[in-house]
Amino acid sequence: TIAFGAAIGACQQAGEWRKAIQLFSVAAQRNVVLSTIVFGAVISACERGGVWERSLHLFSKMEQSEVECSTITFDAVISAFEKGREWEKAIQVLSIMLQRNVQMTTITHNAAIGACEKCGEWKKALHIFSRMPRNEVELDTITFSSAISACEKGGEW
Repeated sequence: TIAFGAAIGACQQAGEWRKAIQLFSVAAQRNVVLSTIVFGAVISACERGGVWERSLHLFSKMEQSEVECSTITFDAVISAFEKGREWEKAIQVLSIMLQRNVQMTTITHNAAIGACEKCGEWKKALHIFSRMPRNEVELDTITFSSAISACEKGGEW
């Protein structure tokens, strides 16, 4: 598991999502225990490669395998949906995180706000933005920039 996780992580860093998927497939064929780290690395590799559909497929596979999802894994899935302009799916993942009481970070919220922003869903973006202080999540430059951009794209400037 550790060797496959490290190799897939290296593929992720190198932007080699296809190789990450190949290694993941080999690990699965060899009955290697597919941990949160292994799933997270291959999901992140796909997210970085802009193939959000594969991230979703791997996320579903992770859920079926009953492997616990970490904040980092959820963040990668939401980021993949942001890149795919799938704001509704990004918000669904936020809901799953809330239901499971998984810690949501600035990165989590920024990716969801960004997904809404890219689709002109300024009201949804501002709703997520407004929840951050109540949930004691730090707002950063990206948070403000994405929220402002969402308003601009929605003609609410």
